[in-house]
Amino acid sequence: MTEDVFARIERGEFFLIAGPCVIESESLCLQVAEAVAELAERHNLPYIFKSSYTKANRTSADSPTGPGLEAGLRILEKVKTETGLPVLTDVHETAEVSAVAEVANVLQIPAFLCRQTALIQAAAQTGRWVNIKKGQFMAPEDMANAVTKANTTKVMLTERGTTFGYHDLVVDFRSLLIMKETGCPVVFDATHSLQLPGGGAGVSSGRPEFVIPMAKAAVAIGVDGLFVETHPKPAEALSDAGVMLPLDEMAALLNSIMQIRQAAK
Repeated sequence: MTEDVFARIERGEFFLIAGPCVIESESLCLQVAEAVAELAERHNLPYIFKSSYTKANRTSADSPTGPGLEAGLRILEKVKTETGLPVLTDVHETAEVSAVAEVANVLQIPAFLCRQTALIQAAAQTGRWVNIKKGQFMAPEDMANAVTKANTTKVMLTERGTTFGYHDLVVDFRSLLIMKETGCPVVFDATHSLQLPGGGAGVSSGRPEFVIPMAKAAVAIGVDGLFVETHPKPAEALSDAGVMLPLDEMAALLNSIMQIRQAAK
């Protein structure tokens, strides 16, 4: 299944990246992976499961950061083995890259690290796919430099919003088309784009009620893939509780965007 997913992405098929923000438990990851995989299969949609073993960028020192590298990779390996799905996770330092590449099919460069040359190059040199998130401070055309640093065809770029004053992000949908000029698959992160960074009491909050409308807009424009963080009970999540899409709303999201894709053909 894993090889088929990436062959389909290389052929230009629309794809989905989805999962909980941070790894909370093996059972939660399997629950989300299996539920989303079933929905993706209904729509014949290539699907990559995502979750982070560590959240290095936290608003507060008291915020949960995840199970860590070793325990997190064990859980991702379990998800991969039991479901047959490819998995994506973040890398934050070059020292982590080799171990992560043993498990993850896609290594993700976090938005705040998208200019880190050594990290991008180390991830790309593993031969795995690399998803580089556009920094909230970056012009979309400047992401071509990140692609050049990677020096591989296995790169996707993800839009996750642009800083707009304090505690807010906006999406300039032109950026999706500008980044497509690199020739890489371009993904829209429909949840992080709606964060209100540091907008809660010691945490980031968000506007999850806009996830589906923003995803629909991105799909209408012609984005190549969609990134969504989802959780059975977002209010109880350990990270990004204020912006994740409830798992029971994923069906409505996929129904909506696939209708738009069909109409746009």
